[in-house]
Amino acid sequence: MLDPASIGNADKLINKDIRFEALFNSASIGIIVVDAHGMIVMANEFVHQQFLYTNNSMVGEVLEKLIPTRYHHKHTGYRNNYLDKPKARGMGLGMTLSALRKDGSEFPVEISLGHFNTNGIQYAIAYIVDITKRQENEAKIIKQQAEMEVVNEEMKKLNINLESTVQQRTNELQNTLFELEASKEDLTKSLEKEKEVNDLKSRFVSMASHEFRTPLSTVLSSISLLAKYTSTEDQPKRDKHIDRIKSSVKVLTDILNEFLSLGKIEEGKVDTKAELFDIAEFIHNLIGEMNVLLKPGQEIQYLHEGPNNTFTDSHLLKHVLINLLSNAIKFSPENSNIKIESKVDLENTRIKIIDSGIGIPMADQIHLFERFFRATNVTNIQGTGLGLHIVGRYIEILAGTISYQSTLEKGSTFTIELPTKIKNDFE
Repeated sequence: MLDPASIGNADKLINKDIRFEALFNSASIGIIVVDAHGMIVMANEFVHQQFLYTNNSMVGEVLEKLIPTRYHHKHTGYRNNYLDKPKARGMGLGMTLSALRKDGSEFPVEISLGHFNTNGIQYAIAYIVDITKRQENEAKIIKQQAEMEVVNEEMKKLNINLESTVQQRTNELQNTLFELEASKEDLTKSLEKEKEVNDLKSRFVSMASHEFRTPLSTVLSSISLLAKYTSTEDQPKRDKHIDRIKSSVKVLTDILNEFLSLGKIEEGKVDTKAELFDIAEFIHNLIGEMNVLLKPGQEIQYLHEGPNNTFTDSHLLKHVLINLLSNAIKFSPENSNIKIESKVDLENTRIKIIDSGIGIPMADQIHLFERFFRATNVTNIQGTGLGLHIVGRYIEILAGTISYQSTLEKGSTFTIELPTKIKNDFE
């Protein structure tokens, strides 16, 4: 009859083996045990999945079978040296190690080594981590650092262009003042022009200092915060600030473009070049460009009526439609539709932009196309007050008209009419 104490000891050994087996096979890291001859004597379930082996089929294989052939001649010596003088350490520090799956594909790994001796036999333990994802993230970080350098260069160029533009406009305003002062015949007109120029300069400086402050502050703060996010886990935070920087740079570029467009209009330097083109295709392409600005759930719907060909300056028309569509997107809520309707007939080419946004207060509508004017219900939304003024001037240059209908909180409709100047489609 067995001694009760012996039975208890046996139970403890069995329970100990069960616990070890559970710990070994539930580990979320690859574990391999190798004897002094380089034979795999134990391998957990996770490492079988890493190397694409079926359950327990790695046991009995030579360790070098998991290593690319080009490293075999060196690895045997490294293995023997380690088993002669074993110690716990990382393997290949500062190097990129490669492992070989059963199907012949390679993947980068990080390996830590351990050892133990039982019954006079020396064994080595390898803990294997697949670092494919980590390397991909590191590559992405390097790429984004390069993109940041490009953004920084663009910011430097933008600042240089801004200073040059402000200086150029200041010089032009000063020249205008000198000419007005020198003209005695038109003294009254000169005084009025001087007042207008001074007012324009004052409003320009005031508006520019306000509109540039927010995006520039955003860029500076985001760049400062990016320097603090150095680990792989901070990738989402880096992405967020990079997007903020790109968005702010776009805002600054748009503002500068409006200033430059206004300057050309005021100087009478806007050249027109009419051409025959397909208006439906033109608007479809424009919608494709504008889709990136849509808020969640917004959609641009387009309907065309009549022949497709029209004859006008497509470059100026594109500027007009981009401005009107940008406003429709900006002032309309999420999950709303923005409609574009175009019609070509014998007399006119008509284009409508219809939104369901915040609308324009009745008292403000009379000033809508004035320079620097902004409606009272959009003061908390970024803008220069130049967009619709430029649109109106461009429509004049194209010998067309623009009209609008708007109801507060129900939306606005802008209608453009341009002379068709083509009869072939109707004869």
